[in-house]
Amino acid sequence: MKVFIDPPNSLILFDLVERFGNEPLSTMAALQERVDNLEIDMPPMNVTLDDVVKGLKYAGIEVPSGVRGRLSIWGPMIEAADAAIVVEDAPFEFGCVGCERSELMVKYLIKRSGKPALKLKYPEDEDEGKVFVQKVKEFLEGLQ
Repeated sequence: MKVFIDPPNSLILFDLVERFGNEPLSTMAALQERVDNLEIDMPPMNVTLDDVVKGLKYAGIEVPSGVRGRLSIWGPMIEAADAAIVVEDAPFEFGCVGCERSELMVKYLIKRSGKPALKLKYPEDEDEGKVFVQKVKEFLEGLQ
């Protein structure tokens, strides 16, 4: 199963999803394709006209370009996903901070998709961490 992870560049979620036999959809993989693409000469200036147009599908022209840019990458991943895992109240070290508007749009797109989604609070100690991993495991096993 393809699982969108939020924050979309969380190595912890990426590892957990992969470890339990699913395909994590993350920013790292999407950007790797862009950086390796020979048509783009100057990473990280890796935005193409197609990316701008894709972003307009998810957010209007009046929305800041950073939000549209993020959504041009994350929106297609949400559409391709079979499920999603969202970690709320995570510190910036856990994944992309982006901006609050991008986060709101991602959560809205996930909810609107109607796909199964697991929402978790970021664990604050070891016991909560164990519960966090167990909930992720149970969710992913339930998708099979």
